[in-house]
Amino acid sequence: MSPNLQQALAALPHGAAFRFLDRLTELDPGRSGSAEYTLRGDETFLTGHFPGQPLMPGVLMVEAAAQLAGVVAQSDPALPPLQDLRLTAIRTAKITGTARPGQTLRLHAEIVGRLGGLVQARTQAVVEEGTVLSAELVLSGTP
Repeated sequence: MSPNLQQALAALPHGAAFRFLDRLTELDPGRSGSAEYTLRGDETFLTGHFPGQPLMPGVLMVEAAAQLAGVVAQSDPALPPLQDLRLTAIRTAKITGTARPGQTLRLHAEIVGRLGGLVQARTQAVVEEGTVLSAELVLSGTP
């Protein structure tokens, strides 16, 4: 991973136990980015979702997409980073598949609008079988 990608990912405020991005694969600062998260199988949330047939909860796929959208938004060289950036709205979300242990969730986020401390992003997640998530998300922070 290039130094710029490493630096952008390092800015993510989430701790290791709640980070759903393993690596950035592309970054157009402030505009779009792609990342991957490989579901290892030892994540604690899998013990109950679902025993014997584990899969990544849809809400955590949305969280992964929001984390990537935040990384992209905060990487804009023309704008200072927003303080306390958080997911504040899910405008649309369609969960059309699942991610299982051993699979890699490939995420993409595009920033489609900004107004003050609001950031609107269009996101998608894909596994080998195809698209598993499409969502429009709103993040907000303090300028």
